[in-house]
Amino acid sequence: MAGKRIDREKRTISSMIALYQRRCPQALHDAEHYLALNHYADKRLDKCVFGEQKPACKQCPVHCYQPAKREEMKQIMRWAGPRMLWRHPLLTILHLIDDRRPVPELPEKYRRKK
Repeated sequence: MAGKRIDREKRTISSMIALYQRRCPQALHDAEHYLALNHYADKRLDKCVFGEQKPACKQCPVHCYQPAKREEMKQIMRWAGPRMLWRHPLLTILHLIDDRRPVPELPEKYRRKK
């Protein structure tokens, strides 16, 4: 079961994808595509090695998205991020606070053995 932090991240991602899909002129208007992307992001969040202590994705040393999906999410976040303040101010402020948190140490079981 996901904790509060992961649930909030899921809500933030879902809100950004929905905003991008509805309002961005360059967005593909394929609802199935965005639904699948949102599902993918949720699965990645559920499997985050940091769990509830996760840093903001752009600060994270572990890149858990496939390269193409990562680039698409970056594009969505760049477009939707500034617009989120008007549509979802609380989620935006909490995300900005999370972005300032230090990156926790990688859990022992995920460290490379030397």
